[in-house]
This record gives sequence, structure tokens and C-alpha cells, in this order.
Amino acid sequence: MSVLEELKKECLDCTACPLRKGARQVVFGVGNENARIMFVGEGPGEQEDIQGEPFVGKSGQLLDKYLELVGLSRKENIYIANIVKCRPEGNRDPKEEEQDVCIGWLRRQAREIKPDIIVCLGRIAAQKLISPDFRVTSQHGKFFEKGGILFMGTFHPSALLRYETNKPLALSDFQALREKAKALGIL
Repeated sequence: MSVLEELKKECLDCTACPLRKGARQVVFGVGNENARIMFVGEGPGEQEDIQGEPFVGKSGQLLDKYLELVGLSRKENIYIANIVKCRPEGNRDPKEEEQDVCIGWLRRQAREIKPDIIVCLGRIAAQKLISPDFRVTSQHGKFFEKGGILFMGTFHPSALLRYETNKPLALSDFQALREKAKALGIL
């Protein structure tokens, strides 16, 4: 059993915050454990809570289309996780204290995966991982180096489903990701 599999087993038993009480299950993460690119969202939605995998609903289908357009795949060369591992009721934003309790799991995942690039999907992930004052609308697609890892924030796929006018901007972010991955020898 890999260290990441052991971590997942440990995480599945977590009851450290109130989110676990209202969730069907813990949604740990999915993808290639040796991925050099990691995607991080805010937390599981309804379909993710049902299926136990991040980004499997309509927003996940959109994410998969963008990934395919730039030569990435959750089964082959990326890993996907969330800031919080349990669904906040009603798909609300996870509270700061919930994020603070759960962020340790994500940090441990990242330490095991050792990505070169972390893509933050949406405001909450970007503000937690890049900067508390990160603004997706003005800073999307830009790379920030922290601790030897490149971070990029982009629009959350569910936001793109609500505000379709941002889809071309998100596509340009994914294209920038592809170019950066090529420059680093990842693709």
C-alpha cells in the first residue's frame, strides 16, 4: 500500500469537523499519484458526495473537456483534490475554520504527489493556496511560485456553467498551463 493510499484510509475515518456529519462520504482525491500537475477545488458537491470522487458532476464534465483540449487526463497525468474533503450542506462555501481543519490532508497529499504545478479551481482554493486577496477575474492564468511549486488560479468549472462568457478566458488559462507544462518537460 502506497503512502498516499494509507493517507486516504486515515482521511476516510476523519471526524475532525462538523462537515463529516452531513456528508455521505469523504471525497479524498483521484488521479495519478505521480502527477506533476495537481488540481485543487474548494470541496465536493452533491454528485461528488454520492460518487466519492472530485469533479464528477456537470462541472467535472466541463473540466474533463478542458483537460482533454490541452492533453491532460485525470487518469493519466494529473491528480485532483479539494480543500475540504466533505460536502458542505447545500453546496455552500466551506467556512474558514472548516478549511483550516481540512487543509492538513491536502498538504499531506501534495507532499506525497510532489507536483510541479498546482492549479486552483475557483476563488476559495486560490485564496487559500495562493493569496488571501487573490482575485480570479483579474489574476486568472498567471503563475505564482511558492516553495518551489508553481501555482495558477482559474475559474471554477461550476462558475463557468453559470457565467459562460468566462469560458474563453478559462480556455486561455488551460492553454497557458499546457505551454508551462511543455516548458517544464511535463508534456
